[in-house]
Amino acid sequence: MKNLTRFALSLAVLSAPFLLTLYTPGAETAASKSKYLVYVGTGAEKANKGIYAYRFDAATGQLTSLGRAAECDNPSFLAAGPNRRFLYAVNETSRFGGRSSGAVSAFAINPATGMLTLLNEVSSGGAGPTHLVVDKTGRDVLVANYFGGSLAVFPILKDGRLGETSAFVQHHGSSVNPQRQEGPHTHSVYTSPDNRFAISADLGLDEVLVYRFDAGKGTLTPNDPPFAKVNPGAGPRHFAFHPSGKFGYVINEMGSTVTVFSYE
Repeated sequence: MKNLTRFALSLAVLSAPFLLTLYTPGAETAASKSKYLVYVGTGAEKANKGIYAYRFDAATGQLTSLGRAAECDNPSFLAAGPNRRFLYAVNETSRFGGRSSGAVSAFAINPATGMLTLLNEVSSGGAGPTHLVVDKTGRDVLVANYFGGSLAVFPILKDGRLGETSAFVQHHGSSVNPQRQEGPHTHSVYTSPDNRFAISADLGLDEVLVYRFDAGKGTLTPNDPPFAKVNPGAGPRHFAFHPSGKFGYVINEMGSTVTVFSYE
């Protein structure tokens, strides 16, 4: 049984761009190992919408723009699989395919040019998807829908495209702030270091929820216990594991605090 035990640490909250850094495949030399592709998602819906690519040389600190790698609506969070061949983006919108839903886009990465080729788009299963992660086996994409208050899992097909939803979980409830916590607002989802669990921070519930995750089947099952609480009104946003795997850290958007958990 996995348990999260809470104690709090106060810290100022800073925002950051939606950025993903990828090692560039190539000759295994000291020079090549210092070079990366960098992708930046945007929240723009008009002229500048899309994902932008850069070359980054860690040895010199030089960042070179490659321009817009792909055009898509509100790609506010990006993730890539372990093989670095494909990139996935949430499209943080409220309507997709005539339904109250955002979308998830799958792209093939051209390592020579940094450009992205759209493979397919699927409904995220809820409005306003804000976060996604590729599991550590590269089999599944897990998505958090903020306005929908839900989680969804999509299998990754052999060609990098996303298949039909293999799991969907709808959160329920509310917390103390009637303006921002009137219902669930699932802000993020992560897999544990051993890939056996999925951890989700829900701003609207003031909960960090734990699910048993089966990468082979792409399923989510509530853990026992199913969640850990943060302070009322804290508004948990993102979660990170300590490299040791023994601790977890949650940044709370509304309370401007960090909550620290021990992880069994």
